[in-house]
Amino acid sequence: MRYFIIAGEASGDLHGSNLIRGLVAEDKSAEIRFYGGAMMESAGGLKLSDYKDTAVMGLGDVLAKLGTIRRKLRECKQQILEWHPDAVVLIDYPGFNMKIARFCHEKGIRVFYYIAPKTWASRESRNAKLKAWVDKLFIVFPFEVPYFSERGIPFIYKGNPLIDAVDGHDFVRPEEAPYIAILAGSRKGEIARTMPNAVKMAEQLHAMPQYAGYRFLVAGAPSRTPEDYAAYIEGHPYIEVIFGRTYDILKYADAALINSGTASLEAALIGTPQVVCWSTSYITAMVAKHIFRVLDHIKYISLGNLILDKGAFRELIQFDFTPEAVTAEIRRLIEDLPYREAMIADYAEIRSRLGGSGASRAVARAMVDELKG
Repeated sequence: MRYFIIAGEASGDLHGSNLIRGLVAEDKSAEIRFYGGAMMESAGGLKLSDYKDTAVMGLGDVLAKLGTIRRKLRECKQQILEWHPDAVVLIDYPGFNMKIARFCHEKGIRVFYYIAPKTWASRESRNAKLKAWVDKLFIVFPFEVPYFSERGIPFIYKGNPLIDAVDGHDFVRPEEAPYIAILAGSRKGEIARTMPNAVKMAEQLHAMPQYAGYRFLVAGAPSRTPEDYAAYIEGHPYIEVIFGRTYDILKYADAALINSGTASLEAALIGTPQVVCWSTSYITAMVAKHIFRVLDHIKYISLGNLILDKGAFRELIQFDFTPEAVTAEIRRLIEDLPYREAMIADYAEIRSRLGGSGASRAVARAMVDELKG
């Protein structure tokens, strides 16, 4: 059967690569074309477009790339029509993929949505569109089960694919000295808001005798270049940016500062004590504050905390995200052993609730079964 897969971000590229391997294993006749990245390309299939061409976050990014996004949408629709796959598999990236879902539905092409839009956090109006345009959701978080059940949206839950990604990694320590990890996000806006406070935290800790020998490793995002970080770390020889080794950096770090996102859940599965940060422009923050006030069932912004429905680790949001707060929390993560051990125990519960390994192949098997009917 033919599968047309669309991933628009680094995390989607990761999950898409494992899904492709699962589809090839479950469907010996599988033909795969995709929008994605290097990881999906290494798994097989024909890459038609790289996700980096249209990766955006925030209104500024959207406006800057509006022409490119529109062109890619037209190209994608035409490629789908010409190839006419048995299913189009959409991976997260709702701004682009919801438009493709509607198009495919109108053309009579089956739509599977893998890693559903986070309508439980914002834009709940998308649920009606998911119900109308998507044949089957493939969800990845246990708290999504009751949420989508209550809204009558057909779904399949087979666990979370991050467990496969983490457990399948061959870890190698990236630095002999003790170090603290910094994951500043994958977009320029996230980096611009996270790195200044992260660097000030590094300065404060480096000035303390007990941390003078520490290094600070910044995990470079796949879609970024060294130039995106250079201005922030200039004059700080104890801060280093390393690309392509995010899991290694997390694994051996004494603690980590992480911009909210998939990386926070990855840190929990790897076992890295962490503090999560999130900030944005004042206007966006006010909008987000209103959204989260309306959706009063959302208490946290981090996936691990959402899974447990409690604060397993601290979240420094907007005005709480200061260098002093980060420094104090990093020190507590390293120096307060009971606090650290309690967090690690919560991590074990997060992993347990996500289910065991094999989620990627189980999802692939379920997709094949859906198509065979």
